[in-house]
Amino acid sequence: MNYSKTGAKRRLRQLQSPFPKLSNMFVTAFFAAVVLMIIAAITIGTTASIGAFRGILASSPEISDKDIRPVGYSSVVYDSDGNQTTKLVAADSNRIYQTIDKIPLDLQHAFVAIEDERFYQHNGIDLKGIVRAAVTGIKTRDFSQGASTITQQLIKNNVFTDWTSESSFIEKLRRKIQEQFLAVELEKQEGVTKDTILELYLNTINLGQNTLGVQAASLRYFNKNVSDLNLSECAVIAGITQNPSKYNPISHPDNNAERRAKVLKNMLTQGYITESAYNEALDDDVYSRIQTVNAETETNTVNSYFVDALTKELMKDLQEKAGFTETQAYNQLYSGGLSIYTTQDPAIQAIADEFTGDESNYPAGTQYLLDYALTGEDSNGEYQSFSNEMMQKWFKENGYNSKALFDSPEEAEAASQAYKSAMLTENNLKFVSENISTTPQPQISFTISDPKTGEIKAIVGGRGTKSASLTLNRATDTTRQPGSTFKVLAAYAPAFDACGEGLATVEIDEPYTYSNGREVNNWYGKAYKGACTLRYGIEQSLNIIAVKTITNVTPALAFKYLQDFGITTLVERRVGSDGQVYSDIQQPLALGGITDGVENYELNAAYGTIANGGVYVKPRFYTKVLDHDGNVLLDNTIESHRVIKKTTAYLLTSAMEDVVTKGTGQTANFEGQIIAGKTGSTSDEKDVWFAGFTPYYVATAWAGYDNNTTLGTKEQQRLARTVWKGIMEKVHANLPKTEEFEKPDGIVELAVCKKSGKLATDACKLAGSAYTEYFDQDNIPTESCTTHMVGNVCSLTGLRANDTCPYKTTGIYSADTGYCPHNAANGYTFLTPGVGVIDPNAAAAGAAQ
Repeated sequence: MNYSKTGAKRRLRQLQSPFPKLSNMFVTAFFAAVVLMIIAAITIGTTASIGAFRGILASSPEISDKDIRPVGYSSVVYDSDGNQTTKLVAADSNRIYQTIDKIPLDLQHAFVAIEDERFYQHNGIDLKGIVRAAVTGIKTRDFSQGASTITQQLIKNNVFTDWTSESSFIEKLRRKIQEQFLAVELEKQEGVTKDTILELYLNTINLGQNTLGVQAASLRYFNKNVSDLNLSECAVIAGITQNPSKYNPISHPDNNAERRAKVLKNMLTQGYITESAYNEALDDDVYSRIQTVNAETETNTVNSYFVDALTKELMKDLQEKAGFTETQAYNQLYSGGLSIYTTQDPAIQAIADEFTGDESNYPAGTQYLLDYALTGEDSNGEYQSFSNEMMQKWFKENGYNSKALFDSPEEAEAASQAYKSAMLTENNLKFVSENISTTPQPQISFTISDPKTGEIKAIVGGRGTKSASLTLNRATDTTRQPGSTFKVLAAYAPAFDACGEGLATVEIDEPYTYSNGREVNNWYGKAYKGACTLRYGIEQSLNIIAVKTITNVTPALAFKYLQDFGITTLVERRVGSDGQVYSDIQQPLALGGITDGVENYELNAAYGTIANGGVYVKPRFYTKVLDHDGNVLLDNTIESHRVIKKTTAYLLTSAMEDVVTKGTGQTANFEGQIIAGKTGSTSDEKDVWFAGFTPYYVATAWAGYDNNTTLGTKEQQRLARTVWKGIMEKVHANLPKTEEFEKPDGIVELAVCKKSGKLATDACKLAGSAYTEYFDQDNIPTESCTTHMVGNVCSLTGLRANDTCPYKTTGIYSADTGYCPHNAANGYTFLTPGVGVIDPNAAAAGAAQ
């Protein structure tokens, strides 16, 4: 340091100079300004951040326990015994809600152990978990390890449902902040407990295989209710949720096994299970059971014909009775979590399925109907389609069966590929797609119901493998010509009920024409039977007798009765595109000759009316439907009305007993039950039916080709009766035997003559023409028969004898019969030209001839 005089002066001048002071002041001021700017920036930034944070929180949605409930539940179908048979599921709706008390503790603890170990301690967010995830991320540069609590996951899935579409970090951060805020707010709310949150979470989560929630997953993987799961199975399901694809126990069992082991280890470490339970669960061969269930499940994913018909009826009723639009009805049915209680009897359905599924029960000569459609693409990228009808035309032109019927599925496949190759080559097309199916022919349908309640117990909509849901259901969706089954409904029912006719009424089986001049033919040809009672007309299914009867009652009245019987497919008047007018109010109505045909289950309900003493009950596939909250959404109570009198129903039933015991329906008969029924066939043998009933059930069977090919063999023509008997005999095997149908008040028995329908005389009895018949007490014959009388009869001619006839004897003759030609005055010469003279001495010989 310079302490000289010169140095001291220099130092004094520096201290007194203004320039260093100004410099220091500038530096200090600049530094202060920078500090102030930094502080201001921090303050402004902090204020802005706080404002932004507050804005994010303020924009958070409202939250309550209702807001976090999952939406979209599968509807469950139950049979009449209360067994679950089917789930109706739309996308993202395969969920069956279960309350926490039905979810085993092992499953609850498994999810907590693997997803949120401090779930029961934190207030909605897990600060330790957040710090742990952050530290792990810094160390490994992998921030995939989550810190979301079960509460946060619940909010993310049920409140922020569009989180999967977030594309930026800001969006994700914003949602994460709101998610944590709402998690805390939710757990503050009164009435929201940890059990509430866990219950909602376990009913929300995606668990693979299109299952949502633990109940749906339990059924899918183990075919059991969630309440029945063991520890090992609980760990399997809990292990899925982090990545439902990667940890799917069906497609990736090894990955799931590794995850399951971690779940069990966490449960052991956290004190939820014992060491022995842990070891036992690890040793469980759970994945073989899963594969077994999966194999069974995949074969049962197609809905049955019954469920197909059920969904059709429910869609209609949800709109007409509950007031939904079509879209709303669909959403309710497949996503509303409905409980649907059906009329299906599982035992009867199993019998029907077993019989109709056994190919040995069908006639020899089964054919396979090919249905095929092809799409190709031309050089301009335009699509060209080829229909099934175009294929049949090509078949006809190229030597194949023009009706697309083949002796085996392989032949049908080969023919379709030949057609495909030809179309693609001829039109220079590139193959795009094809639809091909083969169905065995002839086909069948079957319906069985309780006539007193209208409850349909089982249906079969076709023969062969059902490959998809909502395919052609021949029991409910197709109309076929009813043939002779309509004779009872259209002709005899109104005749007995309203027109004063009865079983003993006589009509003449003889040549007869419709009003337009067209001839009416009997099914057995032109060997007319003469005078026939209506009972016999029903028994033998006589066409001419039925047409004469409907002519008497008028087709208009017959049409009205058929409508009352529940037949909805009738045509009162329709103008075709060609201007032709179509109407079923015609005489052929008696023989089932109608425009569109009938549906099996409606014809069955019509015959059920007779079985139910004349009261029609609308057929029902379900009894009630409950919404997701257990409230009655649809109450499908019995809808009924009287069509015919009890006495009319009994008279028809009595005649139809004869159909089964000695008429056209004998091959449908079986021991142990009284049966009444009616055969039906069209004149061209394209449709055959049998509709019949016992005191227990009414059932209807149909058989025919889908493409209206004629049933060519006797065995095929008897197929409806074969199916009816085969099912009904097994259905009734263990039911008490019945000897007769209940006879109502108002039925009386009288001896009448089968040739006249009038009260029988002694002459009728001697002639063997008297029999006892049932009558409605308000419609009994009052006149005695005059067809048969006792008196002198010519033993040679059988005519009434003159007093002078040498061959007269006491016998039976008709009042309208003329006298014999013998006269003593002319030497007993026959007056009939060409007969000649008879020697009285040869009388005995002549009479013998």
